[in-house]
Amino acid sequence: MRTSNTRPPRLRRIALMLAPWLLILALWYAIRASGLINPALVPAPHLVFSKAIELAGDRLWRDIYISTQRVFIGVTLGVALAVPVGFCLGWYPGLRRFIDPVINFFRALPPIALIPLVIVYFGIGELAKTVILFYAAFFAGVIVMYEGIAQISPIFIKVARTLGASDFEIFRKVIIPLTVPHILTAVRVALGVAWATLVASELIAAQQGLGAMIQNASAFFQLDIIYVGIICIGLIAMLMDLALRAATRRLVAWQDRIA
Repeated sequence: MRTSNTRPPRLRRIALMLAPWLLILALWYAIRASGLINPALVPAPHLVFSKAIELAGDRLWRDIYISTQRVFIGVTLGVALAVPVGFCLGWYPGLRRFIDPVINFFRALPPIALIPLVIVYFGIGELAKTVILFYAAFFAGVIVMYEGIAQISPIFIKVARTLGASDFEIFRKVIIPLTVPHILTAVRVALGVAWATLVASELIAAQQGLGAMIQNASAFFQLDIIYVGIICIGLIAMLMDLALRAATRRLVAWQDRIA
């Protein structure tokens, strides 16, 4: 009886998840068949899929591994610094007012604009690519962190003090649990920004990686390979985000959420 009651909602969720992708595929085929754009400029989805299968037997998995490794290192370093910096900015309003204009100034600079300087100071090796991804992840993460910390209600701390909690107990049992959701959100935002910056970072003399694959394909007008690279970046970023969302639901199960 329970199975029959739960099956329709489950099927409905699956249908809702698949519907937008099916709509995108239908729209893709429709644009190609409409004649509004030269079909040579819009490779069909099945041709892109065939090219992905072909590349999977050649270089695709290596490129995915290299790009994921670069993003992982950049995000890990960026968030590791963004969390304490964002916490301090959120916890101390005076410090936030002092440094906020500087944070927003650098946050607004596109990482691709810094590539010439990064090459000058860090060369063209892996360090330069990591610096670009670190830059993108840090400023995205620090903004999320300090905005989240600044919105923590002081009533929790006042109640804890009233109940006789020491400063260390307040930090361990009140501040840290309230900070965890913001840390996880900072990681999600930083991860998304890092993947969006990946192609820019791999402009720096990269021979391997999804960004390098896209750039090399663009030089030879290989549109199907460009589509494969773009889809791989979006798919990996989506899967990572889904994993982080699942971790968030598990780690902050105590928090009231709309959905």
